[in-house]
Amino acid sequence: MDALKAKYLEGVMAAADESALEDVRLAAVGKKGEVSLKMRELGKMTPEEKQVAGPALNALKNEINSAIAAKKEALGDAALNERLQAEWIDVSLAGRPRRQGTIHPVSQVTEEVIAVFADLGYSVAEGPQIESDWYNFDALNIAPEHPARQEHDTFYMHRDEGDNRPPHVLRTHTSPVQIRYMEKHGAPCRIISPGRVYRADYDQTHTPMFHQYEGLCIDKGVSMANLKWTLEEFCRAFFNVDDIELRFRASHFPFTEPSAEVDIRCSWDKGQLKIGEGDDWMEILGSGMVHPKVLAAAGVDSDKYQGFAFGMGIDRIAMLKYGIPDLRAFFDSDLRWLRHYGFSALDMPNMHAGISG
Repeated sequence: MDALKAKYLEGVMAAADESALEDVRLAAVGKKGEVSLKMRELGKMTPEEKQVAGPALNALKNEINSAIAAKKEALGDAALNERLQAEWIDVSLAGRPRRQGTIHPVSQVTEEVIAVFADLGYSVAEGPQIESDWYNFDALNIAPEHPARQEHDTFYMHRDEGDNRPPHVLRTHTSPVQIRYMEKHGAPCRIISPGRVYRADYDQTHTPMFHQYEGLCIDKGVSMANLKWTLEEFCRAFFNVDDIELRFRASHFPFTEPSAEVDIRCSWDKGQLKIGEGDDWMEILGSGMVHPKVLAAAGVDSDKYQGFAFGMGIDRIAMLKYGIPDLRAFFDSDLRWLRHYGFSALDMPNMHAGISG
């Protein structure tokens, strides 16, 4: 017993790693280890011999197992210390600088628009970007011969041969959202519908995909005066200019009657646009009183309710407010451009707090 004890305790102490320690364990107390074989010999002993040899073998086995466990823990601690020495870090050292992301101007301006109209009591409505011909054109009183329904202006979806249904389109405006909303909720209502729209056009101020929001207010006794006030309050808050002057010019849109294009007073000073002052005018949106046929298509009684609608390009007003010269750059995925024109995530829109009325 003493010889086995000395042999294996020395082996445990001499083990340089866990692999060597495992070899010692198997040789001593493994299934075919020396101590295990000795314990099997107990069956051949007399009762008197068992009383002496049994406790001694159990004590030896326990001592060897305890020594192995202690050595294994010591080897683990040594390995951890070695790793800590090799991989140490100074937690007091400043971290490596990382470039922070920025909010895209379209996202920022969309939130600003929503914030302004939220103070005016408008909610946000959304709809699908792939629309049926009926929602995108027919329900909005756009005649079949209207130029907007031509392929040079609208993206049409494919129909299988023999399928004679009118093809779906990538929506050309967010007006279909207004129809869907009135169908579901009826009147009265006050909503804005921001989102992506698509038209076959591409130059410095037009892209095939862009963003716009449209507003709709339906109630009893609504007039052009309410429309004028709403747009003035929006422009005053959005551009953060107290002295705003708008000019309404008679126009024609199939979905409104009467219709008006809206200009804002401005000036150019050394290439810089100034809103609200000067002798120049710039068109910023289209508007008008909702056509009775549009109300009827949405299931609203035009003898009881009337209202106004307006639409404006989000990208366009972002260009005007923040001095961005080219619309195409919005969608070029140029990180240098975004770092220059992007917004911090903490720049929350707050200009709407100054709305009066």
